[in-house]
Amino acid sequence: MQLPKVLIIGQPFNNNSGGGITQANLFAGWDKDKVAVVCTDHMFNNLNPGICDTYYVLGSEEYKWSFPFNLLQRKVSSGVRKVNENTGTHTAASAKAKLRTKIIDQYFYPFLEYIGLFHRMSSISLSGKLCAWLDAYNPDLVYAQASTRESVLFCSLVHDYLKKPMLYHVMDDWPSTISQKGPFKKYWHKKIDRELRGLLNRATILLSISHAMAREYKKRYGKDFTTFHNPIEIDFWKSHQRNTYELGANPTILYAGRIGTGIQTSLESMAEAVDKVNATLKTSVQFVLQTKDKPTWIGKYKCVRHKAMVAYKELPRVFAEADFLYLPYDFSAESIRFIKYSMPTKAPEYMISGTPVIVFGPGETALVEDAVQNKWAMTVTENNIHLLAEAVAALVNDINLRKQIAATAISIAETNYNSEKVRNQFREMIASMISKENEQ
Repeated sequence: MQLPKVLIIGQPFNNNSGGGITQANLFAGWDKDKVAVVCTDHMFNNLNPGICDTYYVLGSEEYKWSFPFNLLQRKVSSGVRKVNENTGTHTAASAKAKLRTKIIDQYFYPFLEYIGLFHRMSSISLSGKLCAWLDAYNPDLVYAQASTRESVLFCSLVHDYLKKPMLYHVMDDWPSTISQKGPFKKYWHKKIDRELRGLLNRATILLSISHAMAREYKKRYGKDFTTFHNPIEIDFWKSHQRNTYELGANPTILYAGRIGTGIQTSLESMAEAVDKVNATLKTSVQFVLQTKDKPTWIGKYKCVRHKAMVAYKELPRVFAEADFLYLPYDFSAESIRFIKYSMPTKAPEYMISGTPVIVFGPGETALVEDAVQNKWAMTVTENNIHLLAEAVAALVNDINLRKQIAATAISIAETNYNSEKVRNQFREMIASMISKENEQ
């Protein structure tokens, strides 16, 4: 199949975000000279150079802050940056830079959102340099991920300029959560909704991350969305796939990933549940958090251990060495709005690992609904520490239950998330789109 030249907007190929991993698995095997990414400088890290090595970084010529916020903006050079094995690796930020980012994310941005200035603070435009590069690259189609007002408007600008077919891929239900604070929240919600609908009208193909999202967006926007969730490289994950289910003296429950919106509270719930199980069963189950930052509440629980994150290539071994894998969602209304229609990138990765999965979250979310229906995990759908502890105890006590859950998960992962199969479907969809465009 002749693969078209693709321009990707917004999301770089990386191994530390769901959008980046999903994108990498969908575009794996594409000719490198037919893939290029346009993204902001703050996204230009932890890159995976195996898929794409050409990036146009949106710098100060395109990405502009309004006065007086422009006085705080860093000067960033606009233009093409080539990526290789060295530049594709993220360099640890300094403590000063981390503190600055934390203050901006936790205090400055929320304050601006509350007073109604956040969505006016910055914009991305088409500079002469960017237009010249777009003309020279001359893509056949555009693949876009956008989850902010400025990125939605920028995608529309690029589409208007290139006049090429566009695919828009939604990773989570950000439109429901983008404006939730302050006296101007209704104004911004309506305005961004109109602008998003404008982008949806421009797109030739709309993609969702789950079937639940596709159903909801059909009702909400009156548009058909095709579901493409993160596919997995079966052979890569089978290299360390777990196949024994005896427990050692210190069984481990592993959570690997981010800490933040939609997850934080349920992580602590597992810590409390495991301490209860250990006290009741006289066991020494450990709850291991493999996360970027160590939560402040860790010291309250005897069972919790913190480990640094590892390279993506190490995950098959790490997942298989754990006795159980934990996939949590919080139960608050705000969290449910954020994650209701998402399917975590790590879900099929957990499933193929051969390690039994524990899912804890609201039953109305796409993840939990899928786990309950297809029985690929031990699921707890009520925000109840006692029920969570009972689920953990049941798995600790029953080797046949562990084997059954793991076998079901592996079978579903191989059937539904095989990257070779999913990629072929993705390519056929694009080929059909290009063919129809050429016929017009």
